[in-house]
Amino acid sequence: MNTPLPHSPAADRNKGPILDGLQRLLPVGAQVLEIASGTGQHAEHCLAASRRGGWGWVWQPSEATAAGLPPLQARLADLPGARTPVLLDVRQPDWPRPGAGHAAGWNAVFAANLLHISPWACTGALMRGAAQALRPGGCLVVYGPFLVEGQATAPSNQAFDIDLRARDAAWGLRHLSDVQAEAQTAGLLFEAMHDMPAHNRLLVFRRPAG
Repeated sequence: MNTPLPHSPAADRNKGPILDGLQRLLPVGAQVLEIASGTGQHAEHCLAASRRGGWGWVWQPSEATAAGLPPLQARLADLPGARTPVLLDVRQPDWPRPGAGHAAGWNAVFAANLLHISPWACTGALMRGAAQALRPGGCLVVYGPFLVEGQATAPSNQAFDIDLRARDAAWGLRHLSDVQAEAQTAGLLFEAMHDMPAHNRLLVFRRPAG
């Protein structure tokens, strides 16, 4: 009997809005590196849409632990454009590259629900790694809940932040200004913040084209 693949109800709820955001940002033939792919539901949804739309996206899934790779491989094995999942901790110095014909780097690096469930050092590491791995003009797209100065925090996000910090003192919702500062230090430009369902945000950072 086949072992059921891991499933995230949250990923099922947000995969549609995330795809809509990525579709506005990515060109045909985009090479995408996903950080912390988790269950692989985002990759699966985006690649299925790419196949239907003829967009030709190539998607490189990754996970920080070896145990996360087999479920990703099982979920994505038959999808055109899916590359073999790789082991990647954002804090490691060398990130995978797109491969032959794409020496300039990735069109996009995508990370969903990573920064609030990882140590703060991972935020700076994500920015530095993306700045090196992206092609000029490429974008880093980060999805999740953030604390935004001057805007009231939803009660659900306040409770979520308290719960995260109780589970691990190094976790917690990040302030947008702090994330922007890490991006600027790494050489990435903050381009946009899009409101998403359930009080989440989609942040877009850009590697300068020049």
